[in-house]
Amino acid sequence: MAITKKRKAASSKVDKNKFYTLKEASSLVKEVNTTKFDSSVDLHVRLGVDPKKADQSIRGTVNLPHGTGKTKRVLVLCTPDKEADARAAGADYVGLDEYIQKIEGGWVDVDVIVATPSVMPKIGRLGKVLGPRNLMPNPKTGTVTNDVAAAVKEVKGGKIAFKVDKAGIIHASIGRVSFTPEKLVENSQELIGAIIRAKPATAKGTYVKSVFMASSMSPGIALDAKAFIQ
Repeated sequence: MAITKKRKAASSKVDKNKFYTLKEASSLVKEVNTTKFDSSVDLHVRLGVDPKKADQSIRGTVNLPHGTGKTKRVLVLCTPDKEADARAAGADYVGLDEYIQKIEGGWVDVDVIVATPSVMPKIGRLGKVLGPRNLMPNPKTGTVTNDVAAAVKEVKGGKIAFKVDKAGIIHASIGRVSFTPEKLVENSQELIGAIIRAKPATAKGTYVKSVFMASSMSPGIALDAKAFIQ
């Protein structure tokens, strides 16, 4: 695949032999962005864990102080007595049986699904559809709760979930190219802090092996991983 002039120009601004500070990267990522739209800015954190081991399968949630810049579509699966609370909190879709049928039919046009504990037995059979898309409600991420209003407000306010993949890497959005460098720095610090706090006792050696920042379709910027640990 041919490399465009824009991509070559952007890549020339990134020193592949340098580890940038978070402040430097948050400014540089805006300069090397090659898209015409307000692309996402992501962090890719490689951890020294074995995801195959249950106690090292890192996952959690974090409230980004400035959100991700994306309005998340939230589906709340609950009993009728909770529907009014969910709608008042800003949920985009609220219901139960009709949405279970839609999901079984292939509909997954949402970013987060919140459910009450009482309906989880019904939702269990959706695991094959929701699991691979990281949409399955889970108590560990706060998406299985009786307080659906609070859960919806947190998600809409900037709460994100993160999970290590099979390669031992966590990929997460920390904002948009339109964000100021200061906002990208603060969101990054919150995410990385949460990942470090989630370190399992059984993890040996270097925990945070590498950290890269990148916007959509733009070159990655290597960060100084040691600085975060310190």
